[in-house]
Amino acid sequence: MPEQLLTVGKLVNTHGIKGEIKVLAITDFPEQRFAKGKRLFLIPGDGTPSFWITVESARFHKNTYIVKLEGFTNINQVEKYKGSMLKVSQDDLIDLPDNEYYYHDIIGCTVFTDDNEDKPLGIITEIISPGANDVWVVKPSSGSDILIPVIDEVVLDVDVSNKKVKVYLMEGLL
Repeated sequence: MPEQLLTVGKLVNTHGIKGEIKVLAITDFPEQRFAKGKRLFLIPGDGTPSFWITVESARFHKNTYIVKLEGFTNINQVEKYKGSMLKVSQDDLIDLPDNEYYYHDIIGCTVFTDDNEDKPLGIITEIISPGANDVWVVKPSSGSDILIPVIDEVVLDVDVSNKKVKVYLMEGLL
């Protein structure tokens, strides 16, 4: 099994009686992740052993992807996997444009302010997506979490190789 797997979808239900499944995409690249011939790692929610599967076909339907897996021909074979997670190897990452990052690259970064680069503000522990832009949840060494909006005016520099982020704290952020 690869050293690190990244979640790309969740099996939410079955579809029809011929072994198709409904997958809620948890990726910005569902067309590539669920393309014919793609290998995905299925991690069942019930603790049974995980295994690799191959996509036979997929189509978008009502905010989910209807996916047919090779070797699964009826509803009884796939029903037990409802709630399972679908993952890919980190080796299968898609290159991102400049100034775009994967969540796993950002979580764990230390945040510094532009006016005090010697004292860290905290560590990014979570990313939430409430709407127009993401929000980084920063856990300081003491006190309550700090919410940092991911906008150009606030995020000045992201150095994922050194796990450092520099931000400008606009009035009212703290």
